[in-house]
Amino acid sequence: MHVTDDSTTPHDHVLGQRAAGGWMFLLEAARDMRTTGALAPSGRALAHALTEPVRSQAGRPLSVLEAGAGTGSVTSSLIHQLPAGSRLDIVEANPRFTGRLRDLVRTHPHLAGRSERIRVHEAYVEELDVRRRYDAIISALPFANFDPRQIEAIMGRYLELLRPGGLLAYFAYRGTRQARSLLPSRNQARRHRAAEEVLADYRRRYATGRSTVWANLPPADVWHLRRPAGSLPAASRTSAGAAAGW
Repeated sequence: MHVTDDSTTPHDHVLGQRAAGGWMFLLEAARDMRTTGALAPSGRALAHALTEPVRSQAGRPLSVLEAGAGTGSVTSSLIHQLPAGSRLDIVEANPRFTGRLRDLVRTHPHLAGRSERIRVHEAYVEELDVRRRYDAIISALPFANFDPRQIEAIMGRYLELLRPGGLLAYFAYRGTRQARSLLPSRNQARRHRAAEEVLADYRRRYATGRSTVWANLPPADVWHLRRPAGSLPAASRTSAGAAAGW
């Protein structure tokens, strides 16, 4: 005789999704480490730090973009923090991840009757075709795996997509600089240094703060950047456009 267990709660469902997501993330990392960028999804502490730009602007409906959502570990935290009436665009280039993200949005207990305000885009963020501007952008893209031109294109696009005064949060694992210096290929080491210089330049111009999340595996630094009021500096528009081939 088959016995149906009706005791499963929405919380149990979310925990099951999280466990399955961890295995899926590991498999995708083995398949393509360059685009996945880690061996495990972001932990709760890292997700909390990344979503600070949403909490700091709470009290009104927000327009939010999440880039590089993976299996949705940050997405789940973000959904709980969105003020009423907010809109969320989720961007992920991996088709296996986007399928999971759409399932997450459709079944998340916190989104009952509101999932139409959240959209999952299967695309690279620098190629995202949207007309709206965002109050906050949460980025989990693996910048350590990108070359300088890709980083220029992505960061330039972020600034274009942000409203004046809008906030961007992204993270970098601690210790990657030392690890990359041990690479046998000098070309790889030079690429990594050049990529770090691009990010450092954006931080010098736009950063408002940094926090270190020691509770993540591996530990990570979370950077917060703010788009200035008014027009972007010409250098930002030119370098980003050239890197993206616009």
